[in-house]
Amino acid sequence: MNEALPDVPEVRVVGLPQLTSGFDLVDRLDLPMHLKVHGPLEPLGGEQLAQLAERINLRGRGGAGFPFHKKLRSVAESAIKRGVRPVVVVNGSEDEPACRKDTVLINRAPHLILDGALLCAEAMGARTLVVGVTRESTQRSMEAALAERGLNNGRRSALRARVQRNPVRMVTGAAASLIRSIDGGPAIPPGRKTSASKSGVGGAPTLLSNAETFAQLAIAARIGPERYGNTGLYDEPGTVMLTVSGAVARPMVIEAPTGVPLRYILQLAGAPPVPQGVLTGGYHGKWIDAATVNEAIVSRNSLDAAGGALGAGAILPISQETCPLGESLRVAQWLAEESAGQCGPCYLGLPAAARGLEDILGGGGPAALEAVKQVARNVKRRGACSHPDGSAMFLESTIKAFTDDLAAHVLGNGCGRPVAGVLPLFEGGRAPTGIPGGGGEENGPSRQKIYVDWTLCRGHGLCADILPEVFQLGADGFPTVAQAQVPRFAEAKALRAVRRCPALALRIEDESPQAKAPSRNLPVLSQGRGRRALGR
Repeated sequence: MNEALPDVPEVRVVGLPQLTSGFDLVDRLDLPMHLKVHGPLEPLGGEQLAQLAERINLRGRGGAGFPFHKKLRSVAESAIKRGVRPVVVVNGSEDEPACRKDTVLINRAPHLILDGALLCAEAMGARTLVVGVTRESTQRSMEAALAERGLNNGRRSALRARVQRNPVRMVTGAAASLIRSIDGGPAIPPGRKTSASKSGVGGAPTLLSNAETFAQLAIAARIGPERYGNTGLYDEPGTVMLTVSGAVARPMVIEAPTGVPLRYILQLAGAPPVPQGVLTGGYHGKWIDAATVNEAIVSRNSLDAAGGALGAGAILPISQETCPLGESLRVAQWLAEESAGQCGPCYLGLPAAARGLEDILGGGGPAALEAVKQVARNVKRRGACSHPDGSAMFLESTIKAFTDDLAAHVLGNGCGRPVAGVLPLFEGGRAPTGIPGGGGEENGPSRQKIYVDWTLCRGHGLCADILPEVFQLGADGFPTVAQAQVPRFAEAKALRAVRRCPALALRIEDESPQAKAPSRNLPVLSQGRGRRALGR
């Protein structure tokens, strides 16, 4: 089983270093060493800063990739319109198990991040700067960096600066979660979608961006857009920070210019020569196959065109010797556990999707596959944050990328390969705990089949509400299947669907090997009892 990544793994550079300049000299660049390596930084006006970000096509490096110049202008305009001072927030809440690039920057080059954040704060007249972190190492490094600059959270300070430490959770890194925690609330999404640029910390316009984004801005402000554009691609200049793990000999963080072949990045980390697949963008990302890897280059546009995603910069290959669906199941279970538990599509949908994927591996057949697809579709664009959307994208990509293995599990006896656990998941190497309410007997193969009696069905639709893993309604309002395997975890719900069907049009048959008669009907309720229950 692959152990969790350390906070600061090995760091490599392709070409000339920019963000990682000085890493070959010291483990951490304190303020004097930072100034020796990078030199002084002159302040810029707000519009100058926005034009710089626009000329280098700087996009957020936390996953969403929103143009930084648009965010900067939006915050400034909102602050001027309302007559209030904006707030600057650095998001260093890197809580995905496969991502370490921001953690590396905060631990080894914290002043480069602060340079970019302070440039923005001074340009917009902000008086509050907050750095969000979740790890003890990043908290120590950033607090030391603030102290080295003489910055604190005192009431008389010209700029009040502090570090906000939150729990290590996937949803903690969401912008709304971080803002809510800064305001004294829990580090979970607030349940309503608002624009931080208009109303963020304390209701003030807030410029919130990823740690690497501010560091990239600091580099560009020092060397200028022309020199910055000499590195990497014309339309995506500069470098990117990548975390490479999974089936590799040496997990590492790599700074590379855009345009470098993806296969070269994999070779640096000791990935298999012909990986079975590569997960790009992390656990809210997408899989690409071995043939596509040879064609892809490190850039947002190239990976998007290849069916992958740059996302948060995580690259995870897996070898030919492991079951890709089993590896993906471990990730799906972890994603389900990371739900904040406050909106149904996430709290209920993600565990259902993970259990459906497990049912596929357990022999659930085509019905289990359709159930997973349906649940993934249902959770998208319905959550309080992007967690269900990203998780659904990962599940859909898994189903699309590994069609041969999927067919072997759905139509046959499986692919025959073990699950090596090469995708990093748990801190300290902890074993997976399973999804909420899962484990034990519920994780076995399907034992029952549910049938619709079309002579009785009247299209009430309760079956789809109670058992969405099996039933969906067609355009005419009737179920789209006449019979289907019942996932092991959904057997109790299937019984409830039978009991509550107003037309008594459902029945369940036991198909387990222990059943004495294959066609044995389970008399869940007699019609008479059913009618009396409805009468009540």
